[in-house]
Amino acid sequence: MELKIINKQFAVCKVKGVENIRFDDEFCFFGKTDEEMSLVCEETSVPSDCIEYEKGWKAFRLQGILDFSLVGILSKISVILAENNISIFAISTYNTDYILVKIEDFENAKSVLLNRNYKISL
Repeated sequence: MELKIINKQFAVCKVKGVENIRFDDEFCFFGKTDEEMSLVCEETSVPSDCIEYEKGWKAFRLQGILDFSLVGILSKISVILAENNISIFAISTYNTDYILVKIEDFENAKSVLLNRNYKISL
């Protein structure tokens, strides 16, 4: 399995509305439920009317298009990182998954995954 490093810094946000979200940015993940609206965006794009946010995340993208029949890919990576005391914030899109790790844990996460035979590219 190959992971690609996304060379950007991200923020995880709770937002009031969509008016100030920059949906045209290269990376913008938005989710809405009956309880909240969440946004993951580049740190430079945190909306001014954000309710709460946490900056300082970096991301890996699982390379390629993942078929819906594949089982346990995200689970395996999250277990490996959890065993090494590295927490994650996971995002799934139609094609693939993204794993966000706090910047201070990123190099350790990269090392752990390389040691478990994951290929990591820039």
